[in-house]
Amino acid sequence: MAESITIARPYASAVFAIAQEKGDMQSWSELLSVLAQCAATPEVQSILVSPAVSDEQAVNLLADITGELSTDARSFLLLLAENNRLLLLPEIAELYEELRADAEQMLSADVITARPLTDEQKSKIAAALKKRLGKEITLSESVDESLLGGAIIRAGDLVIDGSALGKLNRLASAIS
Repeated sequence: MAESITIARPYASAVFAIAQEKGDMQSWSELLSVLAQCAATPEVQSILVSPAVSDEQAVNLLADITGELSTDARSFLLLLAENNRLLLLPEIAELYEELRADAEQMLSADVITARPLTDEQKSKIAAALKKRLGKEITLSESVDESLLGGAIIRAGDLVIDGSALGKLNRLASAIS
């Protein structure tokens, strides 16, 4: 996975630069999302890696699935096909979204709690993260009752473990 992300990064950066230059980040985001879903299905993967399928045929298949492609999109897919990188579309799409979020000063944060959060609690967490990280925050929430209490927050490289279970584990480590 780490290797595929490393290989996908320059392609994601290139397509992001094109999208930013043309002021078309949203449509590229949507296109890459659909292409990533296509490239992740085993049936499409088997066709894309088949030596019997030319690069142009692979791009045409993706164009048939996604609908009309712009000249830039077709050129980008052809470049991926020529370099045997079409299967990296999920990673490219993921990296593109990270670049877009960074450019738009947005960050997605996951909050895991023992009990569901109230709207007020969500607002306070988002505001605190915005103040600390300087970006607009999009929260996604999940519940894990094994935490006993508190929360674990993951936002980019930042992880804050304020759960009761985490505190107990740290206490146990300190004692032993």
